[in-house]
Amino acid sequence: MPACFAVSSRIKLIPMTVLLLAGLTLLITRKDIRLSCRTAWPVVAVCALRLLYDIGNFLGHHLDWDTIGLPAQTLLFLAAAAVFALPLRDRVLAIGFSLTTLLLGLICLFQRYAQGVDRPAGLNGGDWAAVEFAMFVLLLVLLSMLQALRTSTHRSDRWLHIAAVVVGLYGAVLTQSRGPLLAFAPVYLGLMLWYAVRSHLWRRMLVLSGVTVVGMLAVTATLHKEMVDRLAVVSTDISSYSTDDSPAAIAIRERLEMWRVAWQAFREHPLAGNGLEQFGPYVRHQVALGHADPAIAKYVHPHSEYLESMFAGGLPALLVLLLFLGVPLAYFARHANHSQESVAVSAVAGLMVIGIYALCAFSDNVFYRAMPQSLYLFLVLGLAVDIGRRLRHTPTR
Repeated sequence: MPACFAVSSRIKLIPMTVLLLAGLTLLITRKDIRLSCRTAWPVVAVCALRLLYDIGNFLGHHLDWDTIGLPAQTLLFLAAAAVFALPLRDRVLAIGFSLTTLLLGLICLFQRYAQGVDRPAGLNGGDWAAVEFAMFVLLLVLLSMLQALRTSTHRSDRWLHIAAVVVGLYGAVLTQSRGPLLAFAPVYLGLMLWYAVRSHLWRRMLVLSGVTVVGMLAVTATLHKEMVDRLAVVSTDISSYSTDDSPAAIAIRERLEMWRVAWQAFREHPLAGNGLEQFGPYVRHQVALGHADPAIAKYVHPHSEYLESMFAGGLPALLVLLLFLGVPLAYFARHANHSQESVAVSAVAGLMVIGIYALCAFSDNVFYRAMPQSLYLFLVLGLAVDIGRRLRHTPTR
C-alpha cells in the first residue's frame, strides 16, 4: 500500500479497492474482527471526528464538492483497517515495507543523477511534492530501522532493512527538504533511546546513532552543499525578511509571508474560519488589495498544517487537528513498553508516524494531498487495530 500511495497511476485503485472490500467483508461477517477494532476505538473515533468536522465545514461554508473529496477518503481507511485484525505475517509486511523504502530511495537517486533533477520529488505530485515525498521516505526509513533493531529479525532480513535505511536516507537528503530532515532527527533519537532502554545495549545504540549522524553530515557537507546553504539562511531569514534572492532565502521569505496572511485570516474569523481549500482565493484577494506580497499568489496552502486548520475552521478545527494527532499518540505511548515485543514494536511504529507528521506540520501541510494523508491513515488506523488484535490474544496474568 505505501508503494501505491507513492505513484500517480490509477492502477493503484485496484489494490486499494480490494483492501476496502476485504475490510468491509470482515467487519460484516466476523465478530472477532469487530472486537479487535473496538479495542482501538479511541483512534477510530478521532479519525471519524475529523471527517465529520470537515463535512460540517464543507456544509457551513457552502463549498464546492471537490473540497470534500480528500477528507472522504477517510472512509476507505476506516474500513480497510479491519484487515489488520487478521493474523498477518509480520516478516512479509516488514520485507515489503523495506523494499518500498529501497525503491523510493533509488527513485531519488535516478531522478537526481540520471535525470538531473535538482530536488527529487518521487512519482506522485510533481516538483511541488519534494517536501512531502521526503517526509514519506523518511517515515519508511524509520520503520525499516525499527525492523532492523528487532531481536526476532532474521539475519538476511536485517541486511535488507539496513540497505533500505541507507538508500532511503540518502535519497531523502537529495530532496533538500529541511523540515522533514529536521523532524527526522528527534524521532530517530527517540527510537534509539527506546531500543537502548528495552535491550540495555546502550553502547550499540550510541554506535548506531553516531554512524547515522556522521553519515548524514558527510553526505550533506561534502556531496550536496546545497543542503548546507539552505540550512544556513534559516536563522537570517527568520529574524527578518531578507532581501537575498537565493532560492533558499526566497522559499523562507515566502513561507513567512504565507504564515502572516494565514494568521491575519484567522484573526478575522477565529471561530468559523474561512473554509476548506480557500487559502488560495483569500491570498489572491489580499494580493489584489495590496495587502500581501504578490510572490505568494501562486500558493493554495500556508505551508503549516496548524495554520491551515486555524485558517479553514478557526480554533475548533485546530482542536480537532490536535486530537487527530494527540489521541493516537497517547494510544501508542500506552503500549510502547509492552512485554510482548510485537505489541511494543507496533506501538513504537505508531509513535514515529505521529512524531514525523506532528513535527513536519509546523512548516508544511501534511494532510492536503492524498499521498501523505493516505500513509498516515493507513498506518495509524492499521497499527491501532493490529495492537488491539494482539492484546486480545495476549494471555493475562
